[in-house]
Amino acid sequence: MAIIDVVKWDATHEEYAHKFHSIELSTWTQLIVNESQEAVLVRGGQMEGPFGPGRHTLKTENLPILSKLINLPFGRSPFTAEVWFTNRSMPLDVKWGTTDAIQVQDPKFNVMLPVRAFGQYGVQIEDTRKFLTKLVGTTTLFTRDNLSSFFRGLILTRVKDCIARTIVKEKISVLEISAHLNVLSKTLELEMGEGLQEFGLCIVNFFVNSISTPEDDPAVARLKSALAKRAEMDILGFTYQQERSFDTMERAASNEGTGISPLIGAGMGLGMGAAMGLPMGNAMADVASQVRVAPPPPPPPP
Repeated sequence: MAIIDVVKWDATHEEYAHKFHSIELSTWTQLIVNESQEAVLVRGGQMEGPFGPGRHTLKTENLPILSKLINLPFGRSPFTAEVWFTNRSMPLDVKWGTTDAIQVQDPKFNVMLPVRAFGQYGVQIEDTRKFLTKLVGTTTLFTRDNLSSFFRGLILTRVKDCIARTIVKEKISVLEISAHLNVLSKTLELEMGEGLQEFGLCIVNFFVNSISTPEDDPAVARLKSALAKRAEMDILGFTYQQERSFDTMERAASNEGTGISPLIGAGMGLGMGAAMGLPMGNAMADVASQVRVAPPPPPPPP
């Protein structure tokens, strides 16, 4: 194979690491590293670098791993080595989301509700050697999809634990947890940073964009329906027991003429009247106390 004179990499926004396609190099080869990039050479299991932005000539003076293998003092000396590039820019739009809903007991309503969460984060390669050794391995290209797939388990475990812990410890309703997204984001950013530091990465930002409950879940539908009904009764100014009494009286009145005995209908009416007798009696007593009774007329003359 032909010896490569220039080695460089034009990275895209979604690529984090790239291995140069050829290993045929020489002491005249120019290594060009762009801004926000770093490069390393790997030969015989040994890593040399990283090389920062700029133009580097691969020669024995700046490559100690070659000084033992190349003994020609002058001229062009060919050798084989892998060249790896890393992209140290800071993409902030790596998406994450819970594939399965988290089952959490709502502390306010004491029901089990499913919770889903979505967001995004940004990472930066902090240690090129550690990143290539522990994460990239022998692959030729490491992209955003590889990163998301690799850390999906870690992220979802930390997110589920943090959300459930916050709901239970702070006694926050699932329906009100969206008001605490900023606090959750900061907490998870610290926890994620510890997990990714082992692989030569650092978290730039971690955001929880939304926490929601599936609308098609039966438990969620029943709870929201009950809350809507309670709000309606608060607006109208009566309780649930009063509404049930009104409904029962209306059904009893509608049974007239359906063949049901008048005595049965009267009994039901008396039952409903007894149920509502106390509040209605109190109201009538208040009205009667305010009515001034006129004195009796004088007796007629003899």
